[in-house]
Amino acid sequence: RAIMKAAKPDFIGFNYYNTATVEASDGSEVAGANGDQQSNQTFPGFAKSVDNPNLVKTEFGWEIDPVGFRATVREIYSRYRLPLLVTENGLGAYDTLTEDGKIHDNYRIEYLRQHIAQIQLAISDGVDMLGYNPWSAIDLISTHEGIRKRYGFIYVDRTDEEVGSLKRYRKDSFFWYKKVIAANGQDLSD
Repeated sequence: RAIMKAAKPDFIGFNYYNTATVEASDGSEVAGANGDQQSNQTFPGFAKSVDNPNLVKTEFGWEIDPVGFRATVREIYSRYRLPLLVTENGLGAYDTLTEDGKIHDNYRIEYLRQHIAQIQLAISDGVDMLGYNPWSAIDLISTHEGIRKRYGFIYVDRTDEEVGSLKRYRKDSFFWYKKVIAANGQDLSD
């Protein structure tokens, strides 16, 4: 017990996908989520989610806010003064496999490009960043949307209804992120 009480974390890991905008609640709303874990949260008498008209949304209704990412990184660092590790950051979308076996996911590239650029600015602000892990390497089952909500750099040939061939296809974002890694984040161009 004394060991645990004296322990100090070495770093903080966190996930970031989007911010949320709220307004005061008049108390008449029903408590809980009217959507998924990232949207339409209601706390009667306190706050309710509202759309931010200044932000675009994903196909799934999540607001895209890379500047909010930087603000979040700065706030966490200012509170705890520990190195930060982004454990998840990514964009879920309906990716389409073309007849020639390609997945053109420029929307994912743009999302990641904007968020990585904000990390670079946060580092310039003095934030100690330990690392960044985009979500995810390969398409996987989303807890709220099944396989049709794809996050990966690698497409898996399957649907929620059929297993399919399970063949893997590298998306455009795969090749883009490979280049980003090779340049240590210094080249975010296409």
